[in-house]
Parts: sequence; C-alpha cells; structure tokens
Amino acid sequence: MTFLSQLARTERFTLGRPSSFTVSADGRTVFFLRDSSLWARAQGEERLVAGPGITAYTADDDGRVLAFERDGQLCTADGALPSAEPVRAPRPDPAGERIAYVSAGALRVIGVDGDGDRAVAEPDGPEVTWGLPEYVAPESIGRREGFWWAPDGQRLLVARVDTAPVQRWHLADPSDPSRPSRSFPYPAVGTANADVTLWIVGLDGTRIRVEADDEYLTAAGWDAHGPYAAVQSRDQRRVRILAVDPATGRTEVLAEQRDDAWVTLVPGLPRRTGKGVWLTSADRDDTRTLLYGGRPVTPPGLNLLAVRSVDGESVLFTATDEPTETQLWSYHPDAGLEKLGPAGLDDTARGGTTVIGARIRATGEEIVSHAEKPVLDLRMRLLKLGPRELRAALFLPSWHREEDGPLPVLVDPYGGPAMRKVTAEPFWASYVSQWFAEQGYAVLAVDGRGTPGRGPAWERAIHLDIAQPVLDDQVEGLHEAAKLEPALDLSRVAIRGWSFGGFLSLVAVLRRPDVFHAAIAGAPVTDQRMYDTHWRERHLGQPDERPEAYDRCSPLREAERLTRPLLLIHGLADDNVVAAHTLRFSAALLEAGRPHEVLPLTRAGHRPTAEFLLAHQLDFLRRALPAEGFR
Repeated sequence: MTFLSQLARTERFTLGRPSSFTVSADGRTVFFLRDSSLWARAQGEERLVAGPGITAYTADDDGRVLAFERDGQLCTADGALPSAEPVRAPRPDPAGERIAYVSAGALRVIGVDGDGDRAVAEPDGPEVTWGLPEYVAPESIGRREGFWWAPDGQRLLVARVDTAPVQRWHLADPSDPSRPSRSFPYPAVGTANADVTLWIVGLDGTRIRVEADDEYLTAAGWDAHGPYAAVQSRDQRRVRILAVDPATGRTEVLAEQRDDAWVTLVPGLPRRTGKGVWLTSADRDDTRTLLYGGRPVTPPGLNLLAVRSVDGESVLFTATDEPTETQLWSYHPDAGLEKLGPAGLDDTARGGTTVIGARIRATGEEIVSHAEKPVLDLRMRLLKLGPRELRAALFLPSWHREEDGPLPVLVDPYGGPAMRKVTAEPFWASYVSQWFAEQGYAVLAVDGRGTPGRGPAWERAIHLDIAQPVLDDQVEGLHEAAKLEPALDLSRVAIRGWSFGGFLSLVAVLRRPDVFHAAIAGAPVTDQRMYDTHWRERHLGQPDERPEAYDRCSPLREAERLTRPLLLIHGLADDNVVAAHTLRFSAALLEAGRPHEVLPLTRAGHRPTAEFLLAHQLDFLRRALPAEGFR
C-alpha cells in the first residue's frame, strides 16, 4: 500500500476516528461518531446507537433523544420520523419532547414520537429561509446554527435569511454540457450581504422581531437566563453582545469590543455560565484574553483560541503560549486555571466528565479509534528562525545522510490567517510534507505573520497587505533555515500551496523569482475582489475605500512578471474560491506570453482528495527543478 492511496482511501486519516463528542447532563454517557455511525459509551462499554450514513447529530439535555439526518430523512435512534423532506439541521428541544428542523426553507417542529409535524415559520419571499445560516456564517464567521431552542421548548430564537440582495453566481460542469448549471448567492467583497434578522418564534407560529441591526450575526443562543446574540459591524471593527427580551424583542448592549483593524471572533463566545456570568474575550498586553464577567482570567502571553464547553461555572478552552502547541485549559472561579494537556479536535466537558482527544479524563478510558496510522514515519524538526523567531517545520528524507549532499528545497506553507501548519502535534499535512521529502526534497513549512496563535499584533500585521509581509517571512525563514541545515540547496527552490497557500505560491514566484524557481498554486485567489465579504474585507477593508490594498494583493495584476515554471490547479466545482480565479490568471499569462501549466479538476470542490493529485505535482517538480542549480 502506498501513502498516496492510503491518504485518499482514508479521507486524510479521518475514517475510523471517533469525533463529535457529546456528554449527557449527568456525565455518565459519551456519544460520538465513528465510521459514520453514532455510538454511546457508558460504564466502560460501547454500544451502537444508529448508523451508518450519519455525518452529524444533536442531542437533548439528558441525551435521551438523538436527532440526525440520513438520506434526507429525519431520524432518531428509534428510526425515521414521518417528517417533511429533505431534512436539514435537526435539533431536539432541551427537554427531548420535540425536534425542530428545516425543510424547503421552512422551520418545522415535530414530536419525538412522530406526531404534530408543522411549520412554525415559512418562507415569505422567493429567497428566504428560516433556521439556516447564510453563506459567510459557516465559511468565515464560524457560526453553523440558524436556530436556538428556549429551555422550556416552547419558543425558538431563529435567523431569517433573505439572499435576494446578494448577487448570484453560476457553476457549470464543463465535462457534461447536458447538466444544468448550479446557481447560488455569493456575497463578493463590496457587494450586498444576505439580509439576516433574528426572531422569537413560538410553537403557535407567533413571531417577534429582535432589535439587532448590525451587518453580521456572529453568535446567538438561549440559556436559562434568556436569549442573547452577538453582532458585528460591516467594517468588523465593532462587536456588540446583546441581551434579548423574549417578550418584546428589545435588546440591551451588555458588552462591546472595538479595534482599529478588526475584532477577532473567538469560537464558542460569547457564552454565559450557569450563574449568568458572561464569558467574553479582549485583546490586552498583545494577548487574546478570556474574560469572566469582564475580568481577565488568563495571563499575558497565553493566547485564547476557542471555548470548547461551559459546564456550570467551569470553562473548557484552548489556548497557546507556544505557537506550535495547542493546549487544553480549564477555568473555575474557585479553582482558578488548570492546564489539562494537549488539546484534541472535539474536547468537551459536562456533568463532571471531560473528554480530551478520545480519552475520558476521570477514568482514563480511551474511546477506540480505528483510524489507520500513516505508512510514513516523520522526520520532522521544529525550528525558530531569525529575529522574529518564525516557527517552522523541516522535513528531510528518512534515507538522507549528510554525505549525500544538498537537496532541492520545497517550501510548503499555508501562511494565512485561517490556520497554523507548523504544529508539534503532526496532522495529515505533515505527512504530505514528509512524502515529498521522501522523493528527494528538503521540505520547509513556515508560519509567518498573519497566522493565528501568536497574539493580536502578529495576526494584524497583514492588515491592508496580505501579500508582502507573508512573503517576506517565507524568504527569511528559508534563508535562516539554510544557515542551520546544510542539506538545503538554495539554488533549487520550489514552493507549493493550496488556497491561501496557493495565493502565496503565486506571489512568491512572481515577486521573488531570484529565490523561488518554480511554483505549484492550488485553488489560489488571484483577484481579491472576487472573494467573499466577511473574510476579505476583514483584512483589506472595503474595496471602494481601499482599492490600492486590493490591487497590491491580486496576483492577476502581476501576471506579466512570471519567469519561472508554474503549475495551476483548481477544482471546477469550487464554490469557495471559484475556478474563475485560475482561469482568468491563465488568460492573463497567455496574453503576456508567459508559458505555464493548468490542471483542471472535474467536479472537484475546494479541497479535493485524489491519489493522482500529489503524484502530478511531484512530476511537475521533477521537470521544473533541474539536477543542477539555477544561475
């Protein structure tokens, strides 16, 4: 078995891995997904609840009712319910008596016994939906919900989304002209967003509009102390937390956060503890700090990343004091801070039970993972490079010895604000870097300015310029790494990346051909004006106010500068970074007389997984980088 076939077959090593943990209110049962089935673990034993074919589920407070969608049907552990179809976003009420879900844009409620299915909010316009998030909410804001139950199960806080103001984009399948194109609303920078409003909806169909008029709804909820929401201005420099009066819809501003660049949204916030104390965040002493009732409870240098769960007054959250490590912490006003160890992907706590990774902390039990281990062994070295102490990971071939001589270099970054690639805990991308190393390359990943986890100033260093500071850090990291490791041959350097990394690869080969001698750019943004409002306006501002920022960060305007080999790759069904980015850039290269290669991926989205894809990139690298160095 080859690594490439394993990577594709296991969907990047996620198949068989337990995930999506939910703890019952009494802490006795842990529910989770594994192999697209729903499982429960209690008293040291596992049992199959339902499956397969389940990608997500929700539960009531006690964990008695588990709701999920399968093949368009509304299901519980007892089987399918006679609901409207197709079903989206099912969620039981806290008491486990009813399930709310969305079908055909309407928010519907049905009894857990299958009785009483009815719509409580129906579309009142051709492009209106109730209870679903708009495009930028899951893609950029981090909000995936569109409705929230009241504790008594009699009312809901619901988002009404009208996409009529949003321009529509169209994706066709060039491989099959007989298939109709797909149309969808895409809020490109500087254009209209969806009209999102909040409502209190009763089971009898009554509606009360909530007074929340900012551009973005970033979070919402309904706990024992009432409904609440967080809203953000269009320029993203202000976030307000609102308490909502469920009887009138009137709101009271409880907290406000401002920043001259943008206010960073912390996943899991705002929240309230069992006693009604607000959990929020603030940027102080160049640190993203957790606030408990407005009081900082994390020290300078410990940067808050996300709040995972709140159980009474106990808060479980992730933070980093070393950018390559994500640690799990807990806070309680009586016990203070406690470091629990390296964070997992879905850590949670409830009823005195904490799940870290796949381990139940109190008992030490491990929830079994069937995920395959990569057939590659890592030879990864973490580095701190240059005056900025850039965090980097260097991968060398397992077979390489010093007497073998220098190796061509493959710079393999992401480099953007969405994620860190250099982590002490390896993940699938680390093994991809190692695979390229095994083919005869010294592979270097650098996390420069703009990447998360190193404090607000580091993140906002890319304000109004997401290109040059990031590129400068890649160049500095490369040169500093070569001082430490003689295996790096700086006369033969390529760069590859996907999404932001693809954009960075283009910028590198266009602006610094003296450093980068070939590039692979997957799904790159080439015209910043064709990206979505919330994500791109955060970094570059409004395009009519800051046209120069959009111009200097759009590789499309620099196509004539290409002098090195370039491979462009793009999924033709990508609705995040549409293929027009690559197609327009390729056209500009042709017009400028600049040879290049384009690999279109039929029916592929933004993050395709295919065995041939990495092999094709390797073939390009072997052709693009000569046996001897460039002069």
